[in-house]
Amino acid sequence: MSEIALAPDLEQHALQMIDQALAHARKGGADQAEVGVSQDSGLSVTARQREVETIEFQNDRGFGVTVYVGHCKGSASTSDYSQDAIIAAVDKALYIARQTSADEFAGLADPDTLASTIPDLDLDHDWSIDVDDARRISLETEAAALDADSRISNSEGASVNTHRSVSAYGNSHGFRGTQRRSSHSISCAVIAGAGDGMQRDYYYTSARNPDRMMSPTQVGTRAADQVVRRLEPRKIATGSAPVVLRADVARGLIGHLLSAISGGAQYRRSSFLLDAAGDAVMPAAVTIDERPHLPQGPGSAAYDNEGVATQPRAIVQNGVLQGYVLSSYSARRLGMTTTGNAGGVHNAIVSSTAGDLAALLSDMDRGLLITELMGQGVNQVTGDYSRGAAGFWVENGRIAYPVSEITVAGNLKNMLLGIAAIGSDVDERGGVQTGSILIDEMTIAGS
Repeated sequence: MSEIALAPDLEQHALQMIDQALAHARKGGADQAEVGVSQDSGLSVTARQREVETIEFQNDRGFGVTVYVGHCKGSASTSDYSQDAIIAAVDKALYIARQTSADEFAGLADPDTLASTIPDLDLDHDWSIDVDDARRISLETEAAALDADSRISNSEGASVNTHRSVSAYGNSHGFRGTQRRSSHSISCAVIAGAGDGMQRDYYYTSARNPDRMMSPTQVGTRAADQVVRRLEPRKIATGSAPVVLRADVARGLIGHLLSAISGGAQYRRSSFLLDAAGDAVMPAAVTIDERPHLPQGPGSAAYDNEGVATQPRAIVQNGVLQGYVLSSYSARRLGMTTTGNAGGVHNAIVSSTAGDLAALLSDMDRGLLITELMGQGVNQVTGDYSRGAAGFWVENGRIAYPVSEITVAGNLKNMLLGIAAIGSDVDERGGVQTGSILIDEMTIAGS
């Protein structure tokens, strides 16, 4: 039996709090108001060196209210669900609104953009495990890694996490919505080698439905395999070469694009893709779709943080940027209409244009496979990109040896346009889902 079961009447209680807060806000002089209520319960267990190291229970809840007096905005929050605390939070928000300057773009989403129906996206799946089960799984995961190869010398631990949440949102336009979600994961990080030759790597599985996760043994052995492959790395000479970003690393490149086309980056004029809607930002073979209604999707949502209905759409089609990622506020600042993205993109799915990772390496023939990036050397305004990296050198389409202590550099605009192929080895563990990405050329700083 799960130890993080959520009460079946949480939604009804949350909606009652929302109605109470909105009524008090109107009485206090608010022209518009919105309220969010959430509760999250979870269990995390970590084993290290074949012993259970930590057991943590989580039970968080929150209540947040935003009011608009004219175009003046005030917000307040509390973790106390009592009637007195709710009233006090609303009063604080009203007080703050009366002290702030007016912003002509502030306010709720337009009523005609709000979700009128809320489909069941199958986002909540209980994982029926208790503490003893979680202990056993974490120990089994780590043991699988430690026992996989005699060169594995240490462990940073194996963790089991299970979380479920209920959220509710309502506003003075009459919108009311509730959503239940779950997230479960098993992870393992191990160290191989000794002294200056030590290497670290990890692996994890995650899903909303625990039946879709890899087994503990699979996670542990995958972590062990990845770290052992990194032993005895070499340095490579400075120069330019094609680069493959492994699927889990490639997600970050797509994330930089999504950040650049966010409404905030656009109206602040702080994007390397400024005013790029309608321009070719990737090769013609590439499409990125937003699919917010994927059943059990990591980023799925029926409505955004403002209650605006989410809609499937093409973000990039045949390489051309179709539009921006907008909330109501950023849309007003830009003279546009919200895209239902208050809170971010809901499942960005990147089209594959080639075979799996092995096929990409064969196509590349000679170059660098990147499996880890380090550092924060990314300028979202200019697109300049320079980060530490580790991975493998590829010769004749096959991995030749591991490499480390290198830096890869380029410009994000050129990197996106320089995509030669996107693999079919799609990593589905996050809200951005892409296969490995082959870039025609990057600068590599080595020895």
